[in-house]
Amino acid sequence: MTSLHLPAGTASHGPYALHIDPDRAGWGYSALRVLELGPGDTHLLDTGDSEWIVLPLTGGCTVHVDGRKLQLLGRESVFGGVSDFAYVPRDARVQIASGAGGRFALAGAKCERRLPARYGPAPEVPVEARGSGNQAREVRNFAAADVFEADRLIAVEVITPGGSWSSYPPHKHDRHRPGTESELEEIYYYEIADGGLGYQRISPSRPGGADLVAEVRSGDAVLVPDGWHGPSIAEPSHAMYYLNVMAGPGPEREWKICFHPDHSEGYK
Repeated sequence: MTSLHLPAGTASHGPYALHIDPDRAGWGYSALRVLELGPGDTHLLDTGDSEWIVLPLTGGCTVHVDGRKLQLLGRESVFGGVSDFAYVPRDARVQIASGAGGRFALAGAKCERRLPARYGPAPEVPVEARGSGNQAREVRNFAAADVFEADRLIAVEVITPGGSWSSYPPHKHDRHRPGTESELEEIYYYEIADGGLGYQRISPSRPGGADLVAEVRSGDAVLVPDGWHGPSIAEPSHAMYYLNVMAGPGPEREWKICFHPDHSEGYK
């Protein structure tokens, strides 16, 4: 893929409404798929060299892996609250089945270690109030680096109220600087309430780096290989949801960012 902005439908493949893998993105680790299942449908996933989290966007499902049955209650929509989820390891054969149908995000990362399959309960997901005023947003840290064990995968959800800015101040994580910044490839996946729209900005952190101003709508994705990303702007009266999927080559699984030098105050 040469474009950083992937409008809904432009990166579909087979049963996936969205299919981003490292080869298609032009990087080494991060992946995201959005699976749509009708009532009674099943899907088989070979995890290969990647670890994955199955996260309901709408509806619930059952995940069969390594002889275990992980029942996900899911949710009515991403705006209805946090969801439970399932972690499935690399080198596994996974069946995802949904009695009533639904849409499911598969957040993935190439990895080395094979960890056990696990269930993530919704009540254990830490929900963070970040920022204030028109920079306030809700961060659901379901697979943050310091919350849920994985080998390389980091994933969180963000809800931005209509008319507000998030992913702000602009920040980056494109260099490995021990204790200061981690190198992470990032995917944003968006849903906007009530047919609204939003905007995403990426500005270069080095000559020839990522540079984007995009109008985003439900089902769109944005790739962040490098650069200062933010703000993400929600249209007034239309809340914005995005799922962030991150992974990188660093020796530690950690989310360390640095803010743009014009915004040294960080989060307010």
